[in-house]
Amino acid sequence: MYPLRVSHRLLVTMFVSQSLFSAAQISIITLHSIAAGILGGSDAAAGLPTTMVTFAHSIMAYFMGIIMGRYGRRMGLCTAYALGFAGAVLGLFAVLNGIFSLLLVSSAGMGMARAGSQMSRFVVGEIYPIDKRAQMIGRIVFAGTIGAIFGPGLVEPSSQLARFLSLEIASGPPLLQAPLVQSLLPSAASAEELTTGPWVIASFLSGISFLITFFLLRPEPATVAEQYSEPHIEDDKPKAAHRLAELLRLPNVQLAILSMVICQTVMSVLMTITPWHMHLEDHSNAMVSLVIAAHVLGMFGLSPLTGYLIDRYGRVTMMVIAALTLIASTIISPLSAQMPYLIAGLFLLGLGWNFGYVAGSSMLADALSGAERTRVAGFNDMLVAFCAGLGTLSSGALFGLGGFIFVSAGGGVLALLLLALIRTLTLRQLALRAA
Repeated sequence: MYPLRVSHRLLVTMFVSQSLFSAAQISIITLHSIAAGILGGSDAAAGLPTTMVTFAHSIMAYFMGIIMGRYGRRMGLCTAYALGFAGAVLGLFAVLNGIFSLLLVSSAGMGMARAGSQMSRFVVGEIYPIDKRAQMIGRIVFAGTIGAIFGPGLVEPSSQLARFLSLEIASGPPLLQAPLVQSLLPSAASAEELTTGPWVIASFLSGISFLITFFLLRPEPATVAEQYSEPHIEDDKPKAAHRLAELLRLPNVQLAILSMVICQTVMSVLMTITPWHMHLEDHSNAMVSLVIAAHVLGMFGLSPLTGYLIDRYGRVTMMVIAALTLIASTIISPLSAQMPYLIAGLFLLGLGWNFGYVAGSSMLADALSGAERTRVAGFNDMLVAFCAGLGTLSSGALFGLGGFIFVSAGGGVLALLLLALIRTLTLRQLALRAA
């Protein structure tokens, strides 16, 4: 029997590692599209790294769940941070040498790393008793705030570090001498945008995350989690013997997954197109940044409070509030192109996502245990990332069909669908318990 202070120490270890890795990823995302557009030579190429990150995340998430179930949570997280380190190093080499295809491979590595790092919330959830689980998941989700705040701010200091290490593009091989790049970089100011700094600092931070996890994430979280396991399927099969299809038939598992999938999809569709919508309405880049900052605050800033509310009032209640918050966002956002409406709408969009995502993660952690939990969690994250990718790809098409109102209406319909699913699956779960 492990005392609660062991769980607290493991939480701190994962929080620090996740915060560093989140900052590493966001520092790269800041310049990802610029580097891809220049190396790929087209506007279409600029969006490919994000697509690679999303779908690599989707593909790897299921396998990361299997790795954690078979070899332990510590080794799974170490694998993720090692992939992040490798992806950052490949990205550094790609930008230095002007190799677009290698930049895409680097993006895939970062996406696979993200798949593992986001499993931290399930690892944290299982090492606490059920009445504290959502609060602790909220705290690990809050680690994303650290990355959102410090990630973009690392670009300039990391550029200075790259120059100090003689890894700046201007001193590197043939990138700036290529005719295509010469035509795309008419000024020294544009060349500065191609700094290798984010990839340098991401390599360092991912490596630190790996070392912290490898040496300090002890004892193995799965061992600690055994004392908080709850029964979920009453039959004679041993743990981990149930097939994935059997586990996915559980109403509470279905509701947990659908809550995360729908909230992630609604958020991705609206958030992706908002900067373009604001650009067409003649808003400045500074105004776009302010709206996105409000959105990120809604996504991560209140996560500790979200966890408390979920433990206090229940998973299902907060899922309902999540759906209602998303509906409010889809109504407010298209009302006007003025800043107060956009800030309020995007903040509520992030907050609704946060409610549904943390509540769904908590419910899924409650529903299963052991290797079954990581297997289903991996499948869940695969599905969430895949749907987010589809949402991102479809947002432009929806905008072209009917503008921002059409995009918002689509998000509102999905949120209404979530309300209906909550009612149906909750009733099914109650009937199952009564039987």
